[in-house]
Amino acid sequence: MTDIANPEAEPVRFLSVRILAPFTLVALIWGSTWYVITGQIGDDIATSWSITARFAIATPAMFLLAVIMGKSLKLGRAGHLLAIGIGFTQFCVNFNFVYRAEFHLTSGVVALMFGLLMVPNTLFGWALLGQKVTSRFVLGSVIAMAGIALLLVHEARLARLDGNIALGIFLAIGGILGASFANVIQAGKVGRSLPMVGLLAWSLLYGTIIDASLAWVMDGPPRFPSDAAYWSGAAWLALAGSVVTFPLYYQIVREIGPGRAAYNAIAVIVVAMLISTFIEGYEWSLLAGAGGLLAVTGMFIALRSKQS
Repeated sequence: MTDIANPEAEPVRFLSVRILAPFTLVALIWGSTWYVITGQIGDDIATSWSITARFAIATPAMFLLAVIMGKSLKLGRAGHLLAIGIGFTQFCVNFNFVYRAEFHLTSGVVALMFGLLMVPNTLFGWALLGQKVTSRFVLGSVIAMAGIALLLVHEARLARLDGNIALGIFLAIGGILGASFANVIQAGKVGRSLPMVGLLAWSLLYGTIIDASLAWVMDGPPRFPSDAAYWSGAAWLALAGSVVTFPLYYQIVREIGPGRAAYNAIAVIVVAMLISTFIEGYEWSLLAGAGGLLAVTGMFIALRSKQS
């Protein structure tokens, strides 16, 4: 991807350490969160308050991180408007849709669907940021999507989906679009002019306020489980799954573009499926193996494109 602020800048290669290292760390952590989220939802748990608790823990930690790193927390009017937009789309729409999608679809199906994030990321990046899309990237994306489709077919055959499947798919797509829009707008001119951690701190604060308001309207006063497993999961999702990963991931988006950065979702799928294999007894097949191979092959082809 060519730097929008400096068109003459040398494109950043994906296989450089500055990209590959955070890309891998984000995939490892986010790959674990799909399993952890299952402990944050249930018939006796107010989903909206679980999301609010996650980001209520993450928000002060992100502000503290900004202070420790010496990053400015001043955003200006345009910056605060952007933070509100990110807070709403990423930390409210995305997560409320995703958590609720897992009531109707297995976590594996939802995780697999997020492998399609590259499509809206690329389209939004083209429409809003003017980023070019190469034929190699399109080819890689088509191959990867075919692989994801095979994995979805395999998962659907194994999973017992007792909920409203159409609603689950709709919610998952809504979450994908929310996350994608946030990915792209933070990589625009205003977002690039602001310190990443400071922008995220304010975005988390605004998102938490929106989440709490939504939770109160939908579920009434706060109520949470008291068991340690629930709160340890919430802490992992807040600190590792949000404070550590979002600054790294959003920086990757700025460096290599939202299209190629979205391939992190496929790496996350690999990690999530490995966890599912060893912890949840995920059953592999020739169909799943072929899907995984196609997805990784497509990712490799697309990531080798010079621009996306």
